[in-house]
Amino acid sequence: MSKFAHASFEKFEMNAVEIEEAVSELAGREFDPAEFPFAFLEAFGNKATTIKRLRAGATNQLGAGGVLQRNHIHLAVSEPGQVGERLRSLRESPATQKAKAKFIVATDGQTLEAEDLLGGETLACNFRDLPDHFGFFLALAGISTVREVRENAFDIKATARLNRLYVQLLQDNPEWAGGDHRGAMNRSIDNMAEVLIREYCGRNEIKIPENSSQSDTNDKA
Repeated sequence: MSKFAHASFEKFEMNAVEIEEAVSELAGREFDPAEFPFAFLEAFGNKATTIKRLRAGATNQLGAGGVLQRNHIHLAVSEPGQVGERLRSLRESPATQKAKAKFIVATDGQTLEAEDLLGGETLACNFRDLPDHFGFFLALAGISTVREVRENAFDIKATARLNRLYVQLLQDNPEWAGGDHRGAMNRSIDNMAEVLIREYCGRNEIKIPENSSQSDTNDKA
């Protein structure tokens, strides 16, 4: 019988950019069935003390197993090719219902399926594509979103990558932190952001206004 654990919810503050980075790191490393539930919860802001209590959870022979966080989520790892069945067992588990879990998640490291038990929305994706869908779970971090924001992680991912680039450029070129260099670098970052936005909008047939970015002109004025 698989391990069952539950704990109350404690989190440290993480914004959506930080969560996207943590989920990307999780999806990019080698899948560890035993560690996945804890790593997933950590990516959405759970404190080390919460993770420790979850790891020390008692065995439960009545529920569907996995890791259960009361009032929040029930996660489990399935045998290869059995993700749908595992998700169904979580949905039907008395433990899930008793703990009033809002989300259920099952994965075999190849695919991942999840359900928002309150809203009725579902998610099915390749495990490596989880960063493209992290918005589905933002409520776990106390971040309220509308559906359109949850389904479009592009702006958050682009912001995270541009932020990392900005920081790295300053680390490699500390003299760029002041004077004319800083203004030139800011304009370059603005231009890259506009290119990314136009590329995304063009790929998704979204119209954007002409002259939407005036940062370079304004800086020169």
